[in-house]
Amino acid sequence: MSREIVLDTETTGIETREGHRVIEIAAIELFNLLPTGRFYHVTINPERDIPADATRIHGFTNADVEKSPLFAAVVDPWLEFMGDAPIIAHNAPFDFGHLDAELKRLGRPPLNPALMIDSLALAKKRFPGMPNSLDALCRRFDIDLSERTTHNALLDVKLLAKVYLELRGGRQPGLVLTSNASGEVLVTEERKERSLLPILVPPEREEAHKAFLAKIKDPIWLREAG
Repeated sequence: MSREIVLDTETTGIETREGHRVIEIAAIELFNLLPTGRFYHVTINPERDIPADATRIHGFTNADVEKSPLFAAVVDPWLEFMGDAPIIAHNAPFDFGHLDAELKRLGRPPLNPALMIDSLALAKKRFPGMPNSLDALCRRFDIDLSERTTHNALLDVKLLAKVYLELRGGRQPGLVLTSNASGEVLVTEERKERSLLPILVPPEREEAHKAFLAKIKDPIWLREAG
C-alpha cells in the first residue's frame, strides 16, 4: 500500500541560471500505482516573458499566464498536496531543478532528492538504446496520444501515470480499472467463458505407456483406475 505522485512542469526555458521560470505545475496522486482521482494543477505567472521557442513546445503565451498567481501564492497548497510521497517525473532532474530554483527564491528548502523517481531513467534501463521520450513510450505501450498536441503538464502527467504503470509491470491482460461511487479506483478481472478441451493421447504414446506399466509390479495407476 503506497502513495506516489506523478509530476510535470512547464517552464519558460531550459536553464534556471538564465532566469527561466516555472509556468505550470501538474501532479496526480497514485495509490498502489493507480490514479485515485486526486490531482493538483495550476498555471503560474513567471514574472518574465515566455520566448517563442518555448511557446512552440508547450503552447503557453504571455497572455495565458499574465493573470495567474505567482509561485509564492501557490507553494503551500502545492507542497501540502505533495506531502512526503515519492515523486515520479520524466527527466525528473529537470523538474526538480526548476522547482528547487523557485523554492530557493522564497528561502524554502529544496525538494528531497531521495523522493525522486526518474521514469526516463527507468525506461532507459528497460529499453537501452531505444527512443524513450514520453511520446515514444506511449506508442510502445499502445497508450492513446490523440489529445497530446502540445506539452501540457496536466495531460502529460495522466499519460505518464499510464507509462509508469507499464514500466513497473503493473498492468495485466484482463484487468479493468473502474471507479466506485466514492471515486476509489478498483481493479476487477474481466471474466470470459472457458470451455474444457480434451487431452488427446496419440495411440503410439498410449501403447508405450501400457508397456511401461507392464514392467511395474502392481502399478498404482492401475489400482486407481480399477
